[in-house]
Amino acid sequence: MNKLLVSPAPHWYGKETTQGIMRDVIIALVPAVLVSLYLAGVSALLVLMVSVAGCVLVEHLIVRYMMKKKTTVHDLSAVVTGLILALNLPVSSPWWMVLIGCVVAIGVAKMTFGGLGHNLFNPALVARVFLLISFPVQMTNWAVANGIFTPENPLIPGFLLGLQGQLPDALTGATPLGIVKEGLANGVSIKALAAQHNFSYSGMFFGHMSGSLGEASALALLLGFIYLLVRKVIRPIVPLSIVITVALFSGLLHLADPIQYADPLFHLLSGGLLLGAIFMATDYVTSPMSPLGMIIFGVGIGIITMLIRVWGAYPEGVSFAILFMNALVPLINKIKPFPYQKEVKRG
Repeated sequence: MNKLLVSPAPHWYGKETTQGIMRDVIIALVPAVLVSLYLAGVSALLVLMVSVAGCVLVEHLIVRYMMKKKTTVHDLSAVVTGLILALNLPVSSPWWMVLIGCVVAIGVAKMTFGGLGHNLFNPALVARVFLLISFPVQMTNWAVANGIFTPENPLIPGFLLGLQGQLPDALTGATPLGIVKEGLANGVSIKALAAQHNFSYSGMFFGHMSGSLGEASALALLLGFIYLLVRKVIRPIVPLSIVITVALFSGLLHLADPIQYADPLFHLLSGGLLLGAIFMATDYVTSPMSPLGMIIFGVGIGIITMLIRVWGAYPEGVSFAILFMNALVPLINKIKPFPYQKEVKRG
């Protein structure tokens, strides 16, 4: 039994507990989860259930039977990882692929480094990128089943069909970012694409189902953001740095050539930008400690995201951007936080 814990500075005491912080994150994710359930129904429910249960089970088995320690699942961090992983997946994700993601997130990206507090990269994002590279067809299948709250798809019969792999008729469609990426490659202008596919900023803000579960509603994510700020779980520096950088970058491109580059509002509301900025880039373990470091971290994520979205092979770049900046966090933390800097007396 370890009676003495030695860890690197800085150290401070607070009343917050890991379980309490994770509980607040779960509550903040509830609006996004409810919107995805309303829009996608049983298929979304299955992805969420498999992801959360899989992450909890994998962590319990590794800690209890491989590390020979008392289980750590009571701190709720595995539940948070499972929720965030599910929100980064398409609604049509097969159960076996979700389970593979759970093994990668918990077994590789988290427990290999020693567990919570020691991982270098965000576990859910490592799993998402692994699945995207390994199963590109399944990870870009945006089929959407009917919602739970429709007469044609009552909850109990639909759930039984979902367990048997016989989901109701589905709607298919590419994400707005994917449509723009492909359209511009074929020489179609932004204006023509918007008219052809009827892009709706109100739909992106309130709720639509073209993309992963977490991309369903910007409003739901912002409600979670406000809750986390009120509860003082996160600071606004990193999310605001990301959002402002993306807005400025895309705004300059749009001003230079509005035919080839989408406006800032499109980039802010589409894809997983808000999900990544609010719930993944603010992860305590994988983000910088100092305010200046947080700004550098956020600006870097915003720039890399836009570089990938505009000139990269993938239509979305948030996950890659956060993981890349996660790797730079130890270097960024070399910038000493203000409270720990030595005061120099002059004169």
